[in-house]
Amino acid sequence: MSQFYLDHYGFSVRPFSILPDPAMLFWSDRHKKAFAVLEYGLMTRAPLTVVTGEVGAGKTTLIQALLRRVDPDMRVGLISNARGDRGDLLRWILNAFDIATPARADYVDMFQTFQDFVLAEYAAGRLVVLIFDEAQNLGADTLEELRMLTNINSGTDELLQLILLGQPELREIITRPELRQFAQRVSATFHLGSFDADTTAAYIRHRLQKAGGTGDEIDGPASARIHAEARGVPRMINKIADLALVYGAAAGRKAVGADIVDELIRDGLILTAAPEPPLPKRSKRLVLAHEQEVKRDAP
Repeated sequence: MSQFYLDHYGFSVRPFSILPDPAMLFWSDRHKKAFAVLEYGLMTRAPLTVVTGEVGAGKTTLIQALLRRVDPDMRVGLISNARGDRGDLLRWILNAFDIATPARADYVDMFQTFQDFVLAEYAAGRLVVLIFDEAQNLGADTLEELRMLTNINSGTDELLQLILLGQPELREIITRPELRQFAQRVSATFHLGSFDADTTAAYIRHRLQKAGGTGDEIDGPASARIHAEARGVPRMINKIADLALVYGAAAGRKAVGADIVDELIRDGLILTAAPEPPLPKRSKRLVLAHEQEVKRDAP
């Protein structure tokens, strides 16, 4: 069916795979801003940069695009879905940089090993960047431990940078009173929202063309129907559009219409995306804490 699907529409690849693919990255206005925040964090050597978004909003794809642009004088470690206590955290970190850990090493040993690594990289003219994907899984205690790691930085030089990506609850965790010191270390933060209807239509056309199609394989009314069902979440858009193309190919259609989308929804192939909740009001603390830090550090 897969090859039939591609041959039917003349695609070279599946246009709506749910796997992160920087080559397919669609630069919506929100994605451009999120990427600019990530680049700003690297450029200014910010100790902590945070980007949040709903499941499937494109955070992982953004990070993969960022990794393609990092300078050779940066050593980057990427950690996804890390869990556990502070000892587990250090093992995750050492593993991300392929640093051997003695079997019986305790927390102090592992911390010293990592600190020696960061200092050695700095002496060699390289900055260490540690990226956590799905950082909301770390929890408040582990996030506070990450803040303690930034104490490796000293003087006017930043030796270690942290980039955290996570779901909206990450912002809620960071803005808790017990993490106010963590919030004060955050130099930049951004939230990726869902697509509006026009952006969804442009996104679908973009991916169809990137796959070798004309962009008209899914018509306007079908795009609007997909947007409504997916509520603008890119991963859900991909799932529905992919199935719509399969249904269209099976029906011998060269263009998918809204009737095809309605049919697959009636057939129960789609689990409806939950609406995106509003950002918690307490997230304002993150901004206020940062402003207070700037004022305190000002000459």
